[in-house]
Formats: sequence, structure tokens, C-alpha cells
Amino acid sequence: MRLATTLLAGVLLAAAAAQAGAQTVDGTLDGSYGLPLSTQTTQTQFGNSSLGAIDYANGSELDVAHAVINGSTLYVFLGGNLESNFNKVEIFIDAIAGGQNKLRGDNPNVDFNGLNRMGDDGSGNGLTFDAGFEADYWFAVTGGGGPYQLYANYSELLTGGGGTGYYLGAANAGAGTLSGGTNPFGVEATINNSNTLGVDGGCDASSGAGVATGIELAIPLAAIGNPTGCIRISAFVNGSGHDFLANQVLGPLPPGTCNLGEPRIVNFEQIPGAQYFTVCAAVPAEKTSWGKLKTIYR
Repeated sequence: MRLATTLLAGVLLAAAAAQAGAQTVDGTLDGSYGLPLSTQTTQTQFGNSSLGAIDYANGSELDVAHAVINGSTLYVFLGGNLESNFNKVEIFIDAIAGGQNKLRGDNPNVDFNGLNRMGDDGSGNGLTFDAGFEADYWFAVTGGGGPYQLYANYSELLTGGGGTGYYLGAANAGAGTLSGGTNPFGVEATINNSNTLGVDGGCDASSGAGVATGIELAIPLAAIGNPTGCIRISAFVNGSGHDFLANQVLGPLPPGTCNLGEPRIVNFEQIPGAQYFTVCAAVPAEKTSWGKLKTIYR
């Protein structure tokens, strides 16, 4: 039983260590993220990248999602690729009370009004999430040009519309510090576009398991309302004008699903499965709990 006690102590200490220090935001998965929270099960219809370069890619896919709350920061890693033709990865976060289950058309004008391109155009449409998912915040990343730059945007999604949004800035591939924008919370974002693994091209079943490079963000909790509970995240690939939704969504679409197209008529509630994943803060072991564990395993 002493062996069991030693092993358990090691597990608890390792968990505490994983939460102890800040993580490097470089687009490469590190062990502090733990197991994936969502894995792609559907091929990409937005091109299977084959370049293997850190910056430029000739296809877009979302293979795997990892996330962890470390101290006062939410770290999000989306393994895969983002084609360097200014395709978008849209990241919607449900972290606090309120928010939007169906995107309104009067949210902040960010990225050439790209956020509202997915929202209600006045006819009652608008991208709709799974029941119970009410997006409170939006982040988007995109990249391209010469030399390559990654660009990031952010907005509140208030229940009644309006609110504040920012162009956060730009960064080189592999470097998380954004510059040239308005970034009051100090959000970090970058990409390592070198993945050539994961899903292949098409609409059929495939697996994104094991991909360890992609898009990574460090989001201070203050930027998303200082949530105290679990956080739900929906992420997907979109066209360069925020106007054509790919079949690359995490949580994944069912195998056999091709590109969804016009975002305003997409309703995730009508698609089997949950098109989001959930991250919760780790609960540290209390001294009193550790004493009980020692007693049990003696």
C-alpha cells in the first residue's frame, strides 16, 4: 500500500506542477495541456495541407482541441492548419451568464464587420449554436501575406448586442506576442502551420488524433468576464470573408458531412453531437483531503 501512496502523491504533485507556471505560446502542444478535449472525426473539405512550413499552408483543418485554465489564464490549443489565404478560425466562448445562442447582427464591427457577417441580417437568421450554448466572447485568427503574418480579433457578445470589440494585433508564426492593435487584456495568439498529419481531404470519416502543432492562444480570464465555472468553446474554420463555413468544427460534425456553407443558416442544434467542448479549472487537493487519502492507502 505504500507504493500506492507514493504513486498517488506523484500524480497529485505532477498535477500541481502543471498548474504552477505560465505556458509558452508558440503553436506547439506541450504536456501541461493533458488529454485532448475534442478530436476531429471528419475529413476536411478545405484542403489537406502538405507544405510542412511553420507559416504558409495550402489547406485548413481542425484536428484536435486542448485547453487548460492555468492560474488566471485560459490556454487554448487547436491542432491543425489554417490556409494562408486569410481563411478564418472562429472561436466562440460561453463563459458567463447571458450571451447569444443565435448570433445577432448588431455586434461590434470587427475585422471589416466579419463578426456580423455570421449574424442576423434582419430576416431572423444568424448562426445558431447547440441548445444551452450562449456565446459571450468571440476570437478569430487569420493569416497570410508576404511576409506571413497572423492577425487576431476579439469581441464581446452581449445578450442585447452592442459591446466592445478590438483588432488585437499581428504576430509572426511561432511567436505569441501580438502588436499593432488594441489589446487591453494582453491576449497572446500564434500558429505553427507545419502539420501534415491528421485528417485527409474529403467529407468521410478520418481522425485528427495526435496532431501537435497548430493555433494557440493565451486568454486572460479577465478578457472573458472572469468566469468561475467551466468554460465551453466552439471552434470552426470559415472562409476569408467570414462567409463560408467549412466542415471543420470542434466538437466535430458527423463523418459524411461536407462544408456547411452560408454561416447565417447554420444551426448546430440540428446537427447530431455537440459542436463545442468544455474545459474546467483543476481542483487542487486540500491538506485535509490528502490526509484522508493517506489513511485510505496505508
